[in-house]
Amino acid sequence: MSPEAMESLPEGYRSGFVALIGRPNVGKSTLVNQLVGEKVAITSPVAQTTRNRLRAIVTTPEAQMVLVDTPGIHKPHHLLGERLVQSARAAIGEVDLVLLLLEGCEPPGRGDAFIVELLRQQNLPVLVALNKWDLVAEQQQDPAEEAYRQLLADSAWPLIRCSAISGEGCNGLLEALVGQLPLGPQLYPAEMVCDQPERVLLAELIREQVLMHTREEVPHSVAVSIDRVEEMHVANGRPGQQGRTAVLATVLVERKSQKGILIGKGGSMLKTIGQGARLQMQTLIDGPVYLELFVKVVPDWRSKPARLAELGYEGK
Repeated sequence: MSPEAMESLPEGYRSGFVALIGRPNVGKSTLVNQLVGEKVAITSPVAQTTRNRLRAIVTTPEAQMVLVDTPGIHKPHHLLGERLVQSARAAIGEVDLVLLLLEGCEPPGRGDAFIVELLRQQNLPVLVALNKWDLVAEQQQDPAEEAYRQLLADSAWPLIRCSAISGEGCNGLLEALVGQLPLGPQLYPAEMVCDQPERVLLAELIREQVLMHTREEVPHSVAVSIDRVEEMHVANGRPGQQGRTAVLATVLVERKSQKGILIGKGGSMLKTIGQGARLQMQTLIDGPVYLELFVKVVPDWRSKPARLAELGYEGK
């Protein structure tokens, strides 16, 4: 940040990193998008949607907060799962504050208790958000909150009710988070909302469409590799495609049966996935996109260290 920009910051400006921690599918990525004010993280009803540690940036006149969206903490069943949990746990040691996200519409579970005990061992401030509060019936709200207060017994962690989808309580949550940040300068340019490379974001948009349109074992067995991104000109573009951004990507699966599901009858499923991803990409790139998808079978890729490294899922 330039000295001129530093001088323009008000006295008492705050900045820092906040890790979002919780079980899979508690709404961490949805909350990130809500707090940032635009889509920077993919979401789906499928547990363990988040695989990459994404840093999303919220900048206000008084503060800049970097939200670290982590994979859900769960019991892993393969090397990929182990690395995702390692990534989430490593994030705790690299931030100024932890936001523990709990599912307010469900009673506390063993997974929640495990995470609470893990955080108690850290010398970090923790703020707790009871998400999905809009799904809790009014007569059940006080008992639901009390159940979580018992889980958090002996801790002085502030607890805030919110809904990442409706936005209810999110302004108060943002204010509470900012209030716990240390004093400091802006860490990123004010206009920046995400630190992920464009190729990673493009791959995630494709994977999001796979999660939305497939079921059973397919979503967890899929990875996406961006093979090429280039501007299409007269020399390399098809007729009528000049001026578009061309994205060529490969969707990896573990079995031939999964490849068949992804392609669909007459290519119908792959076409649906591609159309949805292309629309999202055009919003991201702010221009027309030509997207070409391929599907490749790579048996047991989730358990192969070299393949995980190629895809960016390295241990932390």
